[in-house]
Amino acid sequence: MGRWQDMTQEELEKQYAPGRWSHRMDKEAVIEAHVREVTEAFPLVLYIHGGYWQFLSKEVSGFIAPPLVTQGIAMVAVGYDVAPKGHMDVMVAQVRRSVAFIVQQYSKTSGVYLCGHSAGAHLAAMVLSTDWEEYGVTPDIKGAFLVSGVYDLEPITHTSVNNLLHVSREVARRNSPVLCMTAATPARKACEVLIAVAQHDSPEFHRQSQEYFQALRSAGWSVSLLDIADTDHFDVIEKLSQRGYILTQVILNMISRA
Repeated sequence: MGRWQDMTQEELEKQYAPGRWSHRMDKEAVIEAHVREVTEAFPLVLYIHGGYWQFLSKEVSGFIAPPLVTQGIAMVAVGYDVAPKGHMDVMVAQVRRSVAFIVQQYSKTSGVYLCGHSAGAHLAAMVLSTDWEEYGVTPDIKGAFLVSGVYDLEPITHTSVNNLLHVSREVARRNSPVLCMTAATPARKACEVLIAVAQHDSPEFHRQSQEYFQALRSAGWSVSLLDIADTDHFDVIEKLSQRGYILTQVILNMISRA
């Protein structure tokens, strides 16, 4: 092939028209397909960590990302001020504001999905009861995966967990998802909620999951309950790093159906 200086105008145009060299489709079609591919909306999973509202952070929450990103799903870890710095009201407000901020930053999502473990499941459930008019945005929340969560905080106030939290009965009641139930509007009916609990979670965790499931269903939400065999409170979420794990598969399938 000669130097570009020796080419005719027509040949030079051809050389610098990448679409004319594609074997997949004609030059106009391949450019249109490329634009669609790179600008197409993507699913976005927001992960809210556990740690009994007292430890862990968004910085250590990336472990669930690999099975998601390989399927074209974006993942963002959401942080909040844990106790003793953070108060329960503050944590709930921070997570709600984070969701509002993130959906404004990522406007081309095909849907937002919440995923939370333990205390994070509680916070994700509180997001579901948000009055979004206060935030000036209406997130397109298509699904929520709540894993081994606490949905009624009052029992926690009578345990040593509350030594750092200092949650009063009043604070517990206004921040208990099971008591903040919002009836399913058409938009909320489009949100599919999965409540998962580990086989070897305590009977109280099983009771809370069952009662929150019943409350959501009675309010008209689309909700399912999954008891995950051979897992405890910790590896039930740790295994989300594995593509073949049942909960990973359930999450991927739910997102792919949306």
